[in-house]
Amino acid sequence: MPLNPNYTSKAPDENGIYSYSPEEHGVWKDLFTRQIAYLQDHACQAYLDGVARLGLSALHVPQVTSLDAKLAELTGAGVKGVAALIPQDEFSTLLSNRKFPVATFIRTREDMEYLEEPDIFHEVFGHSPMLTNEPFCQFMERFGALALNLPKEHLKHLFRLFWFTIEFGMIRENGALKAFGAGIMSSPSEAEYATSGEAEMVEFDLMTVLRTPYRIDIVQPVYFVIDSFEQLVDTLDQDIEAAIVAAKAAGDLPARFDLVA
Repeated sequence: MPLNPNYTSKAPDENGIYSYSPEEHGVWKDLFTRQIAYLQDHACQAYLDGVARLGLSALHVPQVTSLDAKLAELTGAGVKGVAALIPQDEFSTLLSNRKFPVATFIRTREDMEYLEEPDIFHEVFGHSPMLTNEPFCQFMERFGALALNLPKEHLKHLFRLFWFTIEFGMIRENGALKAFGAGIMSSPSEAEYATSGEAEMVEFDLMTVLRTPYRIDIVQPVYFVIDSFEQLVDTLDQDIEAAIVAAKAAGDLPARFDLVA
């Protein structure tokens, strides 16, 4: 079940189809219309290309089965409908198989600006377009396999790498800073802050990422900037376990929460 008691998990019918009310389709339409217009100047090209390749539109909430089939054609990636938040092992296993879990409920209008937990707008509009990018898929797949093989006590630090890239990553593109993280794409307030010129941008560095704590209930006080998606893949060529051990020994960097909380 979703963490928020105001939301009810969706269950598919015998054909894998999820049913959405006119109001839920309306929420999708309004969020999609607002975000896609804003992101034309602020999202990376790989994301915008992904929206087009998947045929995402404001017309209705997409169906997981159709999206999964399209991704399979494009990159061998896919999506799987889930009730809401799932155990870490299940999550990592899906990633290692190039599948991304999709929580199938959608937020209400009261939570249009930001939702702490993932809904289908976050999962589909935020994450799915990047699954059309091959290097991004390689990073996700290898990250999932790594999460399954590392000792449990290292996972907190490992998932900081997920948080500051797949969820809230920025990329330098033709000299400009562009967003690619799903948490930025799917949250109007996050997108506006991350691209406002006021947010703190830090060059991507594995050790710094591993030592940086975060909170999930606020817009992020700091974003890490990569130069390419190949850079993310190359990051996993390092001895990640040794890097986490070193990060733990060095200790967390001072939290920046008070800047935006």
